Amino acid sequence: MKPDIHPEYHEINIVMTDGTTFKTRSCYGQPGDTLRLDIDPKSHPAWTGVQRQVSSGGQIAKFNKKFAGLGTRKAG
Repeated sequence: MKPDIHPEYHEINIVMTDGTTFKTRSCYGQPGDTLRLDIDPKSHPAWTGVQRQVSSGGQIAKFNKKFAGLGTRKAG
């Protein structure tokens, strides 16, 4: 292996959607940083079998929000 090409591997905190926390090792951020999950195995339909609405919207909703005012003219 080549020396000095691998990212730093350190301990971080994970906060699940229900507020529970645990520590793991990752290359994410700096040592001691906190990663807050929007979707995790406790809330994702693939593991729970329950469908729920995700508030962030999909690709089309993001597009419409970004370009909502495009093409409208101001009176004056």
